[in-house]
Amino acid sequence: ATRTNSRKVGDEFVINGGKMWITNCGHANWFFVFTRSDPDPKCPANRAFTAFVVDADAPGVTVGRKEWNMGQRASDTRGVTFEDVVVPAENIVGEYGGGFKVAMRCFDKTRPTVGAMSLGLARRALDEATKYSMERKTMGKPIFMHQAVNFLLADMAMRYELAKLGVWRSCADYDEGRRNTYYASIGKLYGGLAANKNASDAVQVFGGNGYNKEYPVEKLMRDAKIFQIYEGTDQIQKLIIGREHMTKWL
Repeated sequence: ATRTNSRKVGDEFVINGGKMWITNCGHANWFFVFTRSDPDPKCPANRAFTAFVVDADAPGVTVGRKEWNMGQRASDTRGVTFEDVVVPAENIVGEYGGGFKVAMRCFDKTRPTVGAMSLGLARRALDEATKYSMERKTMGKPIFMHQAVNFLLADMAMRYELAKLGVWRSCADYDEGRRNTYYASIGKLYGGLAANKNASDAVQVFGGNGYNKEYPVEKLMRDAKIFQIYEGTDQIQKLIIGREHMTKWL
């Protein structure tokens, strides 16, 4: 992504490069584009990047085909390329060279929303597994009455409730104007974990039926994985959480 560059030409800027995996790309009227504006590799990140608003119909902007992904297939996900795209200086978001700070502030707002989506999937997986466990019977009783299945449901409920606390805390801090970087990463990370594990456990509760497309949980399992990738991978979230934690001690 940082190979996309911008250079100043007179009173305007020229952007070249490309971005991939852009959500709703085919429907967008404009793009928020993060570019490297200082080619010096030794330039600090907080001065090396500039963010722009770029009209989707600007000359040189090419939107790619819709990607067919493992899950979340209703999402219009595409790549977009920029070939000598000219944008005026007034389209800079924030300050010239201050794009990194803009991006980090955006993540503080978007990561809680990804965490919230994860919560929805985690809850759906729990609900589907619970309903199925009440309908499916073995040895003369519903399977939720077997301790092994009941423990799976208990774990799913616990993960959902704990993830909800992290997401809600990050949203509350943002609404109150407090820096929420720490809780935004915690909510996003644990929300993704809850979604993935709950989806997997739901398939387990369904047994062989869970592996079949006639039942809803196999789709949940495919949809869940992206929550551990977009808006910063789980590994990036751990780096942020560790850094933010240590700043309280150093």
